[in-house]
Amino acid sequence: MDKEQLIIKWLNNDLTEAELQDFNALEDADLYKEIIEEAQRFNGSVNATVDSFDSLDKKLVSKSNNSINWIKVASSLAAIFIVGFALFTLINKDRISSFKTDLAQNEVITLPDNSIVNLNELSELKYNSSKWKDNRALDLNGEAFFDVEKGGRFDVNTPFGIVSVLGTEFNVLSRDSIFKVSCYEGLVQVAYNNKQVKLPAGTEFNLASGKGIKSNIAIAEPYWLKNMSVFENVYFKDVVEELEKRYNIKVQYSSDLNIQFTGAFEHNNLENALKSISIPFNLAYKIDNNNTVIIKNGEN
Repeated sequence: MDKEQLIIKWLNNDLTEAELQDFNALEDADLYKEIIEEAQRFNGSVNATVDSFDSLDKKLVSKSNNSINWIKVASSLAAIFIVGFALFTLINKDRISSFKTDLAQNEVITLPDNSIVNLNELSELKYNSSKWKDNRALDLNGEAFFDVEKGGRFDVNTPFGIVSVLGTEFNVLSRDSIFKVSCYEGLVQVAYNNKQVKLPAGTEFNLASGKGIKSNIAIAEPYWLKNMSVFENVYFKDVVEELEKRYNIKVQYSSDLNIQFTGAFEHNNLENALKSISIPFNLAYKIDNNNTVIIKNGEN
C-alpha cells in the first residue's frame, strides 16, 4: 500500500494491525500524530463527529468495500491544515517584552543574550524577544544603563536618535527634551538628525537645542546607580524638582532664589540631601511634615 493511502486509512481509523505497523514505520508518523493531538486539544471533544458530513457521505460515496470516505478525509486534512497553520502563526508571532518603572523604582532586566539593563525610574523599555537572536534592538523612553554582551549589532532606539554598539557599557538618557549618551567601556555610535558621532570609553554626548556636544567624563558608572543626583551649574529650581521627584515631597521656597547649584545629593536620606543643597547657600530648611519641606534664607 502506498504512503498516501496508508495515511488516509489512518485518518479514518481503518488500519489493520499490519497496516498500523507500516504506518508507525513511516518517517513522518510522529509528526502526523502530534498534529492530530494538537487538533484534538483545540476541539471541544476528541471523539466529536458532525452528523451532516456523515449523512452527506452516505449519499455521495459508493457502497463498495474498497471506496474511500473522501468527506472524512477532506475534513481531516482541512483540520490538520488549519491547526498546523495556527501553530505556525503562534510560534512565529512577535512576542513583545515590555518593562516600565514608577517613581523611585529601578529594575534590572536580563535580555535573551544575557545583556543586562538597569532601568532607571519613570522609564520604559520594549523589545521583540522572538526575534532577538537576529535583531538585538530595543526601544527606550527614559534612562537606562546597559552592560551589553559581545555579539552582533545592539541598537537602542530613542525619540531623539539611535545608539548602536557591539558590546560595551553605556548609559542613555532620553526624557522630555534631554538626550544624553555616556560611554563607560568599548565604543558607542550615536545617530541623530542625519548625523553620526562615535563615543569611545570616557566620553559623553549631549544633544541640546538640536546641537550635539561631545565631552569627557571621569566616572566609572552613572551616579544614579549609586543613588546620587549630581548637578553642574544647574538652576536651583531644577535641583528642587529632582529632590521632589526622588523623595515624593513638596518643597516650598522663595521664587526669587535665582541661584545655580553645583554638587550632589543622595537618594536614601532626606536630611542629608537637604543639607547638601542648602548649606552651600546659607539656607535653612524645615521638614513641616512627611510630604512638605520649607527652604528659606537664614538659619534653622
